[in-house]
Amino acid sequence: MKSIYENEMKLEFISKSNNEAFARISVAAFTAQLDPTIEELADIKTAVSEAVTNCIIHGYEDTEGIVKIVCKIVGNSIIIEISDTGKGMESVEEARKPLYTSKPNLERSGMGFTIMESFMDEIKIESILGLGTKVTMKKLIKKEEVSDQDITEMLSQIGNSMLQE
Repeated sequence: MKSIYENEMKLEFISKSNNEAFARISVAAFTAQLDPTIEELADIKTAVSEAVTNCIIHGYEDTEGIVKIVCKIVGNSIIIEISDTGKGMESVEEARKPLYTSKPNLERSGMGFTIMESFMDEIKIESILGLGTKVTMKKLIKKEEVSDQDITEMLSQIGNSMLQE
């Protein structure tokens, strides 16, 4: 089967909070092939952490279910889909508002979607009450271009350090 994506991975795990780190690190490892900066990788890990935590705390509440992650690479972009088959959301618009939380008793900050939106280039949230939620996030990994002048300077520095040895 030929994929329309340059690369793709799928991951499923039980909705236990200690699997959040596993999800975050797995997505970061897959993203590494795009050669992201440390800042870009940290942004992705934070967004994944928020989305997975939402599945665990809000999607499944006090029950266990499966959290699914699909990552796709297209050009210099990573597309990350994180989904659950939990309770779904009554209002996506309400949930996207900063400081909104459906669990104030758990001292949740209500900033999950706001954080995801600030760290990723695009975010799409689909939810059906009683069927679950899917968050799709996209991030463009910006490749640093090295100018001819930078290369000349680096080669000059290497040459000078070799002469000094």
